[in-house]
Amino acid sequence: MEVSQTMLNVGACVLAGVIAYLLGSISFAIIVSRIYAHDDVRKYGSKNAGMTNILRTYGKMPAFFTLLGDFLKGVLAVVIGRWIFSVFGVTEFDAGYLAGFFALLGHLYPIYFGFKGGKGVLTSLGIILVVNPLVFFILLIIFLPVLFITRIVSLVSVTGALLYPFVTLIVDLCLRKPLLFDFLFAALFSVIVIFKHRGNIQRLINGTERRIGDKKTDIPQTESKN
Repeated sequence: MEVSQTMLNVGACVLAGVIAYLLGSISFAIIVSRIYAHDDVRKYGSKNAGMTNILRTYGKMPAFFTLLGDFLKGVLAVVIGRWIFSVFGVTEFDAGYLAGFFALLGHLYPIYFGFKGGKGVLTSLGIILVVNPLVFFILLIIFLPVLFITRIVSLVSVTGALLYPFVTLIVDLCLRKPLLFDFLFAALFSVIVIFKHRGNIQRLINGTERRIGDKKTDIPQTESKN
């Protein structure tokens, strides 16, 4: 019986991880740019498959659909992962941690698009919303005003990633929740997001990072129609 449950646990982890990775690999920035402009957003601007580059390259409506898709796939990955664990009877830990990690991995290195994806902020936020809703809303309350004032998305993303583990720790201490998995999960996400923003960090230090609304210097011809 014990061996059988161990096999079920392993099977559930593999299935949840694979599905989350495949779901995370659906890069909405690339899909939107191909549908909207029959092009690849990775050829323009920062070369990143993310909402900010879509906004600067194609405009607000394509950016909205990218934001929605990348955010919701993070939510869906965690929900599906937890459902798989419940079906297999796995209760040792929250499937949100496993599914969330692999969904983020898929977003960063999508199997459908040559393993060249985005930087993971929106997908991470979708994952955090389901795994730890209170932390999500605290981060949102802190950083939406900062984004509005500075108009620098990368500054908000990096600062949010830095504070995420500490906000998680404070919330769990206040609610007297177990700390280990939440904090390690938050720290792992923090390291990944900061690493993916290393180029942005250098530009922030140099004072050359672009703001939302700055004049576009590298846009496809289809932008003139928007």
